Amino acid sequence: MFCAKCGIQLPDDAVFCVKCGTKQTPVSVTTSQSEMDPDVKEIKCPNCSAPISPKFGEMVVTCEYCGSSVSLENKGWKNIARHTMLPITIDDQDQVTATLHHMMDKGLLHRHLQESSKLEELNLSMIPYWIIPVTAKTNLIATDIAAQVGSIAATAAMAGLMGGAMGGGSRRGGGFGGGMMDGMLFGTMMGGGGMMGGGGNATKAYTVNESYNCPVVAIKSLTSYQPHGYEFPLDNRVDFDSKKIPKSIKILNGDINEDGAKSLAKNIVDQIQSQTVHSKYHLIRQMETQEEVSEGELLHVPIWFAQYDHKGKKIILIIDANSGNAINSIGLS
Repeated sequence: MFCAKCGIQLPDDAVFCVKCGTKQTPVSVTTSQSEMDPDVKEIKCPNCSAPISPKFGEMVVTCEYCGSSVSLENKGWKNIARHTMLPITIDDQDQVTATLHHMMDKGLLHRHLQESSKLEELNLSMIPYWIIPVTAKTNLIATDIAAQVGSIAATAAMAGLMGGAMGGGSRRGGGFGGGMMDGMLFGTMMGGGGMMGGGGNATKAYTVNESYNCPVVAIKSLTSYQPHGYEFPLDNRVDFDSKKIPKSIKILNGDINEDGAKSLAKNIVDQIQSQTVHSKYHLIRQMETQEEVSEGELLHVPIWFAQYDHKGKKIILIIDANSGNAINSIGLS
């Protein structure tokens, strides 16, 4: 099928045009007086009415004139409630190269790794991320290892005392101490309880509550560089203003809308929450996590993308050009 407004080819079951945003019914999704004109090849910025021409597949577009952003949602194009950015603080290639050198040569096995690698690509762009607030609550049943070990140690100590007392203090523990008490200790260690272990008290119910400002990269082609566990310094963010971004730095649009970002954020947080819980409790019998997702905001972040070749092996490093911290390192082992 073809869009009734701009004529671009669309999937047969398309509801909205990915280029102009027009709903494929007699009712259009924009509010312009000219929206019913079949010759109209663009949409209007809801904020300043300047023309916006999305490329094929784009679902998040920033106006080149006023800096406002719109997103293609279930009901068509709409203003994004909040659009912010992180200012660029690391804009010098020598400065970022020093950071890359530290990342690559970290550790004894990576000595002189950067020097022996060829830099193939180094660029700075403003990348859109959805910042999705997520609260996660995990209910679990686990065994406290410290309590379990303490229980076993106490039982072992008692077994030794009683074995020495009732066995006459012999080296082999005597008949009672070396037999029955050893059996009690063995049962405690293997079963977590027994006559004197009390290990069952170590298994308890726990709740782990965490809050995240989960960043979701808004470009499908960059999802392999999706941060996991990294959060941007949101205290540094300011309202988006394209005039404060040098013309030499490209501002990218996105093809993942807020609804899609929320779904991805839940999956990401579920993984992070699971890692957090498993780092605290090693003997987990049962675990269930529930996430609550709030309205997000669009955040453009200055990102340094570096690619090296080391003896045919690609090394990719992603740097937050606001904080100078590493977001991803791929190919470093």
